[in-house]
Amino acid sequence: MKVSIVIITRNEENYIKDLLDSLVTQTVTPHEIIVVDAESTDDTQQIVRRYMRNYDFVKLYIEPGTRGEGRNFGAFKATGNIIAFIDADCIANAFWAQEIVEGMKKADVVAGQSVRLGYHAFSDLQRVGIIHKGVDVTYPSCNLAYSKKTFKKINGFDPSFKEAEEVELNFRAVDAGFKLIYHPQAIVYHRVRESIRGFIKQSFWYGFGRKELTQKHGSLWSKYEPIEMVKITANESTWKLIRLFISAFGYLSCKVFGGKEKEKRKKAWRESQLSER
Repeated sequence: MKVSIVIITRNEENYIKDLLDSLVTQTVTPHEIIVVDAESTDDTQQIVRRYMRNYDFVKLYIEPGTRGEGRNFGAFKATGNIIAFIDADCIANAFWAQEIVEGMKKADVVAGQSVRLGYHAFSDLQRVGIIHKGVDVTYPSCNLAYSKKTFKKINGFDPSFKEAEEVELNFRAVDAGFKLIYHPQAIVYHRVRESIRGFIKQSFWYGFGRKELTQKHGSLWSKYEPIEMVKITANESTWKLIRLFISAFGYLSCKVFGGKEKEKRKKAWRESQLSER
């Protein structure tokens, strides 16, 4: 199996070198590493080009747009039969690509283990899962792999989403009958937000994305696990409550203001799908 790794970037000069160092030294050399940059204004592109001179399987494309659009662009450029997504602020374990291949022998979609690094109050916060057809679909795109066949079958990410686009993709994959598994041996180390401002911004968009999901797929409250949510809140103290409050604000903001812009993005996506056919 050939692994194509897709990374989207936007002003990631502080992190991209660490990620690329971890990817070019994998125990199983990736078929290709595709970086899709959304017109960075820092040295991100220059750093990637330095790796391109030393590794012919590192590729750089400049393509502005939403995160979903960037990942779709990279995925459809990929020539491997496995598309592995990882974020620019991650570091991959040396066996990551090898374990992705192992996981893909058992499933159509593989979610790996994301070990969060940084301030413990932020890194200890747990995801609020959504269980769809018995499967947690909230595994993030910082450590997520799809067979290219599956990815194309469900038309990739919906780029009308500003947030939670990977959750929505996983939801559709499971809904279509594809097998998604958690493979904890595929490990990446993911940096959490480094400031309170970054934490607040992330929490807002977290809630915004959950509302986008309900706008497309209807009410999802029955797919949460309330008892687990209460347990998590009790165990994670003040920061969990702060995140819930800010997320609620993001949720309401999407409900009030998110509709018109989303319709424009959905229309553009539908037109792009038609043009490809």
